[in-house]
Amino acid sequence: MARRKGKSERRIKDWHQRYNAQEEIDNVAPSRKSYSRKKAKLPQRELAAGAEGEDDLDRVEGLVTGLFPGGAFVRVGAVQMRCGLAGTFRPPEGASALAVGDMATVALTRSEHLQGQMEIDKDRSDGVILERKPRESALCRPQPRSAKRWNRYGTETFDKVIVANMEMLLIVASTHQPPLRHGLIDRFLIIAERGELEPLLVINKIDLGPPEEKVLDDFRSLGVEMILCSAETHEGLDELSAHLTGKRSVLAGASGVGKSTLINATIPGTNATTRTVRSKDERGRHTTSTSIIYDLPCGGVIVDTPGLRELGIHLDASELPWYFPEFEALVGECKFRNCTHTHEPDCAVIRDVEAELLPRRRYQSYLNILDTLDANRK
Repeated sequence: MARRKGKSERRIKDWHQRYNAQEEIDNVAPSRKSYSRKKAKLPQRELAAGAEGEDDLDRVEGLVTGLFPGGAFVRVGAVQMRCGLAGTFRPPEGASALAVGDMATVALTRSEHLQGQMEIDKDRSDGVILERKPRESALCRPQPRSAKRWNRYGTETFDKVIVANMEMLLIVASTHQPPLRHGLIDRFLIIAERGELEPLLVINKIDLGPPEEKVLDDFRSLGVEMILCSAETHEGLDELSAHLTGKRSVLAGASGVGKSTLINATIPGTNATTRTVRSKDERGRHTTSTSIIYDLPCGGVIVDTPGLRELGIHLDASELPWYFPEFEALVGECKFRNCTHTHEPDCAVIRDVEAELLPRRRYQSYLNILDTLDANRK
């Protein structure tokens, strides 16, 4: 018998017919409820020797340190394991299933790895991931959906989590090669607040020249902590290490600002790949292609992330003013309660910008971000 095709189109057509007939469609396909414990669906070859079933496998908690198609590398203690996904693994909707930094429950299929055997057999997994623990924080960015997974009825943006469960976001910028990008830093500050991460602005490559003091004053006025350093001369690295001690941190910034070079300078023996900036346009080259986690000698961990040239924000335009704290004290003075601070008469923000009481650079950054949010909404 030939396989029937076009099931998804038939479902859509049936949905339209029910909707036009004013039928109750919310409960057309009620979800099945099960009150028994779900079993991990594992291939028979993945079962540990002597185990009679899935529930007989030992379970441990581990840290996700890397991802590959269909699974992840999970570190349990000092042991790195290659793990697949159980058939019952169901991550929460709306965000990446797994990310570096996640804590996961793993069912061991080869328990000898916890007894000191460090080699990984690539033809067989060492365990399967049963579930992911709730995230305390996340560094994420909007993920465009491919045409294959596009939902004609969906309006929500998918958030790709780059790193999870970190405490501090190190926003790395450089004074020259490439030049400091103020607008990108502003976007990272918004993402840090949305992801519940403590921001730390790290200005690298000061050996190439001092940063513009007026720009630094703009960020200092916001209460942003800042470190000026050089990975080449090691100036300021002791202060940076003191901030990193005992914390879970993630590096983020544009390509070429020296994130991987800072990793090599702060962690002895690390050989993170680095590349020079393109001389013709002083733009960085993409070197780090995936998030990599490192243990710090002073305690804690740090994650190196791929460089970004553009950084999207998943945010409603009406919420944007609240991420510019210098606007907050002036909102009550605007003539209109829903003032967008762009064109309205008697706007207190525009008034103070024109009077040079607010940094014009920050206001221009606000307008640039607002334009991208409006464009995405259209």
